[in-house]
Amino acid sequence: MKLKKKAVLAYSGGLDTSFVVNYLTNEKKMDVYTVIVNTGGFSKIELSEIEKKAYELGSKKHKTIDITQTYYQKCVKYMIFGNILKNNSYPLSVSSERTFQAIETAKYAKEVEADFIVHGSTSAGNDQIRFDTTFAIFIPEIKIISPVREMSLSREDEIKYLKDKGIELDWSKTEYSINKGLWGTSIGGKETLESEKSLPEYAYPSQLTAEKELNISLRFEKGEPTSIDNQGSVTNFNNPEDAIIELEKIASKFACGRGIHIGDTILGIKGRVGFEASAPIIIIEAHRTLEKHVLSANQIYQKDAQTMLYGRLLHEAQFLDPVMRDIEAYLESSQRLVNGTVFIKLKPYTFEIEGINSEHDLMDNRVAEYGEKNKMWTHDDVLGFTKIFSIPQVVYNKINNDVRNW
Repeated sequence: MKLKKKAVLAYSGGLDTSFVVNYLTNEKKMDVYTVIVNTGGFSKIELSEIEKKAYELGSKKHKTIDITQTYYQKCVKYMIFGNILKNNSYPLSVSSERTFQAIETAKYAKEVEADFIVHGSTSAGNDQIRFDTTFAIFIPEIKIISPVREMSLSREDEIKYLKDKGIELDWSKTEYSINKGLWGTSIGGKETLESEKSLPEYAYPSQLTAEKELNISLRFEKGEPTSIDNQGSVTNFNNPEDAIIELEKIASKFACGRGIHIGDTILGIKGRVGFEASAPIIIIEAHRTLEKHVLSANQIYQKDAQTMLYGRLLHEAQFLDPVMRDIEAYLESSQRLVNGTVFIKLKPYTFEIEGINSEHDLMDNRVAEYGEKNKMWTHDDVLGFTKIFSIPQVVYNKINNDVRNW
């Protein structure tokens, strides 16, 4: 008896991978092993429902792998240390998650001795490159297939196929492609396929429910979030990822941290994606503010240069390049004194960083009060400093007369 080919699918429970399970099972007569790699975006109930649906769609065997803690320790904390926002707006949620999901899927494919490894990406986006690159590194001996990409299918094509097969899904949820993880939620729909429109309110998974402003504070130790003070109720966390999850619960009620990112894809075209990431945006802005107080000017300057490269390589499927480990070592070192509390005011659709308190605050009024008075130098000291400081420009312009037309 001829054995069926075995395919391991990186499964999410969304439309694309739902189609792939059913298609490979029915049309290609494969045994499909579905694996969902949770990076912190699913509850136990959601994971149970996803598993049930996988079997209904034809999965031979389903597995759930939780890597929330690993994802935080190996990636998220460095995005915090680096204050990384793509194009100064977008937390690299899906960009970073896909590599880690691909790694775990590859390990599982090797474990079950799969003939094929499968993802549900299209031919137009970044995810296909993230999956393909990681698979090529970890399991070059296993063939990669991606039916949606290979058949150039639209979402409407996939919906029609599944309906024709008698598959029942919540079709209202297929209008938007939503990817949720520890570091935020991405949202794609018809509005993000063009340049003119914004996402409608109902497209965002979290809706505004808070009416009044709320003052909270966030504590950092060596650059990592460790506790939250919510109106006098302080919660200390053993794991920073738990702090992120709790902050998201609090702040998502204010529907803050939303936006639409426009950027350059790995393939060289422009792309748009919506996102909601209350906790990541707040944490990065709070962390950035704290660093402005406790790091030297040169530390901040050097960090900005390093983290621009780190964010670009992370986004472009190059997380496994060795230079990333070098940058992470630098970022880890930079956080030694990033300790303190940041005070935050949450408002409907936005938030405000009000200030910080840190034992390492370099804005020390024992030295000077900016714009008011100093305590470490005299009037004559400043005159001498200014004279010497201006010498290079004075000499250049005296010789070249470059200011003659001003």
